Amino acid sequence: MTRLSTFLCCCFLLVMPARGQDLLLVPDAIFNGVSEELITGKAVLVSNGRITGIIDAEAAERTGAKIIDLQGQTLMPGLIDLHSHVLLHPYDETSWNDQVLKESWAERALRAGNHLNSTLRAGFTTLRDLGSEGAGYVDVGVRQALEKGVITGPRLIVAGKAIVATGSYGPRGFAEHVSVPLGAEPADGADLIKVTRDQIGHGADFIKVYADYRWGPDGSAQPTFSVRELQTIVETARASGRYTVAHASTPEAMRRAAMAGVETIEHGSMGTLEVFELMKEQGVAWCPTLAAGEAISMYQGWKKGQDPDPQRVISQKQAFLNALEAGVTICSGSDVGVFDHGDNAWEIELMVEYGMSNFGALESATSVNARLLHMGDRIGQVKEGYLSELIAVSGDPLADIKALHKVSFVLQGSRIIVGNSADR
Repeated sequence: MTRLSTFLCCCFLLVMPARGQDLLLVPDAIFNGVSEELITGKAVLVSNGRITGIIDAEAAERTGAKIIDLQGQTLMPGLIDLHSHVLLHPYDETSWNDQVLKESWAERALRAGNHLNSTLRAGFTTLRDLGSEGAGYVDVGVRQALEKGVITGPRLIVAGKAIVATGSYGPRGFAEHVSVPLGAEPADGADLIKVTRDQIGHGADFIKVYADYRWGPDGSAQPTFSVRELQTIVETARASGRYTVAHASTPEAMRRAAMAGVETIEHGSMGTLEVFELMKEQGVAWCPTLAAGEAISMYQGWKKGQDPDPQRVISQKQAFLNALEAGVTICSGSDVGVFDHGDNAWEIELMVEYGMSNFGALESATSVNARLLHMGDRIGQVKEGYLSELIAVSGDPLADIKALHKVSFVLQGSRIIVGNSADR
């Protein structure tokens, strides 16, 4: 073996996780993703990237597995964020326009690698990314890099370019002779079939459409597509085994999207009781992105706890109460990228602050989100046969939701990402 090949072999062994050794995780308690009661006195056996048993903690020594002592900690499924933008970073650092127009795709991809690492270490093991925001299919490339092990991060499920109505999306405000790259792909009418298929062909895992946008005469949010146009997208995506989600903040756009058959509606900050009741009837879930609303308000000068709530926050608080009353399925999706990656748990904390129980918010961020991803049989629960995407937090998140900010252990498959036994 040459000196170079010996060096490369040694490096490979240093960065690769140990294979074949069973792990036994022994926490104080387990939140399994579906029960309102913590499970105590149990340990979780992990073999080759899967949960192979939930056994009495007293039997730990007899398993022959490597014991991971999680004393004082609650073991739970890896968290899931259904609305992220890994190719964006906080708007108080760089405006959205400048990110789209001035940052190279190479820079944005490199930033995404950092964002994903921070997110995984914060306990989020799956992200759904809601559009590349002007970076073409860089999100598909980042997903592929994750799958190859080039970078470390959570599972990434991507939308590609996203679809907007012609004339509705930005960057805007330039002279008519200036052409600028848009943050999403415009299409209308019959062309929606071709664009949807093209995005699928380029690797989109699902389709995102903007059912409304701020293109009213006074800059207000107004619907963009008709119900029939939205149905065209939904039906085209569904034929390929994919689903569609819709950005919508106004009641009319939410109504059209729900009637067209989208699976989740994003934002919905003006949602009325009636439109949430329609969504429940149609089986459409809601991703409220509360943290982004608060973050943008703070960027505009709002001091939470000192100043009165701005209209944006007042509206989303009322929408959240309307959704709770209607009984619509509420998923956990933060719109991270508007604010710091790794602070995704802020969304879950706000869901509790706005009126949801701790259990409801935790269930939303684990088993409910897994089901909405059509992966409810593999992730989102601490259950035998499920993938070993597990985290531990100091304390009891059912009693104090802020415990989610105290992630002390992250297991991704067979690799410990955070913890005393993490790969160095």
